[in-house]
Amino acid sequence: MKTTSRFSQLMLTGFTFVFLSLQSAVAQKSNLPSLAVLELRNEYPNPKLSQGSFSDLLRSELEKTARYQVLDRYDMDFMLTQQKVEYFNCLSRFCLEEVSSKINVDKLVVGSIKLINKRITVSIRVFDTKSKQFELSRTSDFLDIPEEMGTMVHITVNDMFGLPNDQAIVTKLTLKNDFESSINTPNQVCLRSDGPRMGFITYFMEPKTAATLQRSKSQGGYEAFPLLFQFGYQFEKQYLNEGNFQALVEFLPMITGLDQGLFIPSVTLMNGIRNNNSGWEFAFGPMVSISRKARGYVDSNNKWVLLDSKPQPEGAIVETRTDSRGNPTITTGFVVAAGKTFKSGKLNIPVNGYLVPSANGVLFGVSFGFNARSRFK
Repeated sequence: MKTTSRFSQLMLTGFTFVFLSLQSAVAQKSNLPSLAVLELRNEYPNPKLSQGSFSDLLRSELEKTARYQVLDRYDMDFMLTQQKVEYFNCLSRFCLEEVSSKINVDKLVVGSIKLINKRITVSIRVFDTKSKQFELSRTSDFLDIPEEMGTMVHITVNDMFGLPNDQAIVTKLTLKNDFESSINTPNQVCLRSDGPRMGFITYFMEPKTAATLQRSKSQGGYEAFPLLFQFGYQFEKQYLNEGNFQALVEFLPMITGLDQGLFIPSVTLMNGIRNNNSGWEFAFGPMVSISRKARGYVDSNNKWVLLDSKPQPEGAIVETRTDSRGNPTITTGFVVAAGKTFKSGKLNIPVNGYLVPSANGVLFGVSFGFNARSRFK
């Protein structure tokens, strides 16, 4: 019996707390000034939404600020119909003065959405019915992206009341040359960025290969310095482009060593991810190259001897090495790359560093380039 009594007391206390909280919230809301949205006029060419939809959108955004009692569309229509008030195209102060004398609200809100100089301009104003003056107003300019008009109204309302906005989204909707994403390129399923790449690769961290490159050609070397120039072209396709990140596939054919009379072709296929805000990216994938290799062994004088030139001594260890006297051989590797894309107007300038680990050591390279962008739906 005591347990049941305590449970009943707890339930009664809980219901009392909820009731008082609701009553307090209702009382607090009733003390807020009343507000009526007359019209958010859409003057954008070929609007996709009706006039009433934009006004409803503005009501919703104003209600989220928790600063007003916002009249819904049905209450407004009833009140204005009863008073026989014509409020369409009522955007001026003189018209709002006349409307405010016939309906009992504290604030009236009007606004417009226009296309000016290929930019969408959202303008919102709050009219105080007592002072007969506009007490708040905000005008914001955005890129011409009609699919994001709702977000533009949200940003404008927040700016008008000093509320925070997601700066990454604001940047996407206002800066023309920002990195592309699903926000500022809503009609593009993918974006392809192609362009030349050039740079250097060093073999110093692969001692055996570096020594082979420096040896004379009579000993199977290339008489080359183990820092080789690379030139190629990158084909890039973005298959995901959401929020702050984009996923991409890169196909990169390269030629290495032209500066020292060598011709070492390679092809790299990488999958990566890029940050839309900063341009930092990371990618990895397989690499296939063609180089000359030969089978041989190291003799008692520590010299590399081709297997075909002399019989194999007993106990000699036969291995395959890079050798200019050998046959073209397909070699595989795995590339890990990271870098950053810098922007100059519409020009993208990617700068990347990459590693190719192997049993002989690690190859290290640096590349840079530029690209011109072409879009595909």
